[in-house]
Amino acid sequence: MTHPTTTSPDAAPSPYRADGSGYFGEFGGAILPPFLAGPMAEVAEAYEAARQDPEFQRQYQDLLSKYVGRPSLLYFAENLTNRLGGAKVYLKREDLNHTGAHKINHTLGEALLAKRMGKTKVIAETGAGQHGVALATAAALVGLECEIHMGAIDVAKQHPNVVRMELLGAKVVPVERGGRSLKEAVDSAFEVYAASPDEYLFAIGSVVGPHPFPSMVRDFQSVVGREARAQILEAEGRLPDALVACVGGGSNAMGLFDAFLTDESVRVIGVEPAGEGLDTDRHAATMTLGVVGDLHGMHTKVLLDENGEPAPVHSIGSGIDYPGVGPQHAHLEQLGRGEYVTVTDAEALDAFQLLTRTEGIIPALESSHALAHVVKLAPELGPDAIIIANLSGRGDKDVDFVAERLAQA
Repeated sequence: MTHPTTTSPDAAPSPYRADGSGYFGEFGGAILPPFLAGPMAEVAEAYEAARQDPEFQRQYQDLLSKYVGRPSLLYFAENLTNRLGGAKVYLKREDLNHTGAHKINHTLGEALLAKRMGKTKVIAETGAGQHGVALATAAALVGLECEIHMGAIDVAKQHPNVVRMELLGAKVVPVERGGRSLKEAVDSAFEVYAASPDEYLFAIGSVVGPHPFPSMVRDFQSVVGREARAQILEAEGRLPDALVACVGGGSNAMGLFDAFLTDESVRVIGVEPAGEGLDTDRHAATMTLGVVGDLHGMHTKVLLDENGEPAPVHSIGSGIDYPGVGPQHAHLEQLGRGEYVTVTDAEALDAFQLLTRTEGIIPALESSHALAHVVKLAPELGPDAIIIANLSGRGDKDVDFVAERLAQA
């Protein structure tokens, strides 16, 4: 299988790619009721055609450079490096993208695909609101209606992003059921999509869900790793020793990791939310404590409750409180290629403050999980090592919540 310009000539071939049915080894697939199998197969067929269409790729790449502002910077965090006293720390500045996070990379692709398919609406879930804002932005740009489902907890927690989505013309649907967070938002949006698949494209916000979305979102996000690879070679003349990125569903991590997967000397490290502790039920550590199961149309690792249902989860970062994970991440772990670790809410909050005060960069709470692991890893690796951390989003959306948390401390 050849790969289009959304993937790198150096990007990883099999065994790191899905087969024709969307399986990464044992994980992935399209586990759907019969009435959704046809619409999802239509999406897969349309994406495969778009993937190989030079005009689609030209239009997409043009938007990345002229609308998003790519390439994003690879920034040497000298103050943070000196503070940690270990490896050189570079930050891939996805927070500088238009809309403030990596999400715009794939929502533009999804919006272009929806137009190509003749859809009139896009629908999606959002947690921290960054995917919702990015999809609303892309929909406004290409002339589509947009509907965003968001857990009621996150609606309150991420109010500025709710306002942004509504200003961009999106319909925001608060979801009050269950844990009122990201998993319930996915469920709610999927139900609306299932009722009208001819009108909507379900623009999934991560490398999760049924085939082709884990591969498609990864392909659109792979620009992050391609750029980082070229940038670090230019800056240091060699590849990094480690890549670090937060993982909920795992799109920003797969975007960074993809171009390095065949470079066995480069460690790829995903950082999950330990929340209030792995010994509590207030975490979202799917890779660490999950079991193999089915969720949202994919076979992957899942956190389950005592009844065998997807467990309520928690993270200080609304965008990573998800009881599943992208199937490619589960596959990388099984192959021994990916490492997955955890960071608590308290550690993420400390890292948020550390970067803000040492570099004058306010990171998203989700990205702060990656930074918290860098705080541990850099001294261990020592001064001859290089780390690239994906700063997947900016923290403007989180400042009021953080201020409240710090006031309570």
